[in-house]
Amino acid sequence: MRIRPGLRPLLKRLSAVQPLSRIRPEEEGGPSLRRVLGWPGLVAIGLGTMLGGIFTTIGVGTAVAGPGVIVAFVLSGSACIFVALCYAEFASMVPVAGSAYTYAYATLGEFVAWIIGWDLILEYGISAAPVASSFSGYLQELMSSVGVQLPAWARNAQLNAHDIAGSHVDVIAALVVLAISVLLAIGIKESAGANSAFVWLQIFAFAIFVMGCWSFIHPDHFVRFAPNGAHSIIKSAALVFFAYIGFDTVTVASEESVNPQRDVPIGVIGSLVIGGILYVIIAAVTVGVVPWQHVDSNSAMSQAIRLAGNNHFFVTIVTLGAIAGTTSVMLTSLLGQSRIFYVMARDRLLPPAVAAVHPRFHTPARMTMITAVVVAVLAAIVPLEKLLELVNIGTLSAFSIVCLGVFVLRFVAPDAARPFKAPFGLGVSMVGLILCLLMTFGGLALVTWVRFIVWFAAGVVIYATYGYRHSLLRGVRSAPLVSTSGEGLERN
Repeated sequence: MRIRPGLRPLLKRLSAVQPLSRIRPEEEGGPSLRRVLGWPGLVAIGLGTMLGGIFTTIGVGTAVAGPGVIVAFVLSGSACIFVALCYAEFASMVPVAGSAYTYAYATLGEFVAWIIGWDLILEYGISAAPVASSFSGYLQELMSSVGVQLPAWARNAQLNAHDIAGSHVDVIAALVVLAISVLLAIGIKESAGANSAFVWLQIFAFAIFVMGCWSFIHPDHFVRFAPNGAHSIIKSAALVFFAYIGFDTVTVASEESVNPQRDVPIGVIGSLVIGGILYVIIAAVTVGVVPWQHVDSNSAMSQAIRLAGNNHFFVTIVTLGAIAGTTSVMLTSLLGQSRIFYVMARDRLLPPAVAAVHPRFHTPARMTMITAVVVAVLAAIVPLEKLLELVNIGTLSAFSIVCLGVFVLRFVAPDAARPFKAPFGLGVSMVGLILCLLMTFGGLALVTWVRFIVWFAAGVVIYATYGYRHSLLRGVRSAPLVSTSGEGLERN
């Protein structure tokens, strides 16, 4: 197919790539993000985003696959391992904030990078609102146990367009989003410290859950391991995939890592492996206590601990763990959202004001609080259960781009420096890509695709009207992607 001469400049601009050794903000003389995170803090950030997902996915996955939900967690985790290896390779090569957006920009071009950055907003931003609602529900359950209840209008989000006076507002959900965002705006070190505390509390709650339920496990609950057939395990794997979302948040904090080439790969793979092991153990214990036919999709772990003697201490600890888990998910999700905006604006695909770093806190404080207000409003007035499906499709799209990028870069820049190199890189990247595409096309409903297309169209409009015209790459001559030493040359 012959390309019209007039289209060639346009296609060249859309496919323009950033060099791998991108200019760092500190080299430009402006304020930069504070490098204070080691690999333990990065592992905690990954776990903070991941672990809270178990509270909402285990019940849904069990209802579909029965005891086979154990294998479903293994399958989803195995798919994520391939993606994580690709993330780790990219993160060691491109140690800057931005996650899949930055990696796509370095290999597949500006337009693909914009789309993937736009998709990541679905993963980080929208997911925080329903998690805030979940936090509110657990906290209200704890409050009711001591005789404290909110007015009916302030308990949950329920917007009634025909009767505004009859609408409900989730006050706690909105307030917790704002509070967490203030913490993020103050500083990454303080935020990471709080997140680590929440993660440890959550792991302690998991240990209490296993201890409290262990003697109540019934081996006969595992006899019909796949009661709905083997295909139900695959469907369940697509559902519980949400629990693994978050290990990639580690890469968003690359510019706040002391030694990103070493620590980010450890953070990505470490958080995924630890989280996967915990998921399998909790799934086995839950199914062993609760007959799969009677599992509560919304609160399977609480149901299990109540059936296991209903010990008040155990119930309270598990509830506190759920509160800690949802808090850490919100914290790390909002962290990722603000950093994605920050990097896209630094590349001038969004207005420069979005990338403004606070001179005292060294965080993108302004954008953090703007995001907080939007998410808080959504959490307060809109039930977002269906919008959660967009989180999966946006994340799977990002994962697919990362796997494809690693594959492409092995051919385009085979001699580029790779401090961490994924073993069997071509095979690993292709398997990761295929598994992501299978879950995307095989496990998501048509209505989710419609919403995703609408979101995609909105992103294209914004890019066409602003990002394309203001990009830092605009008007600069093309240059090779990388040198043989791995040092990037001039920008394209």
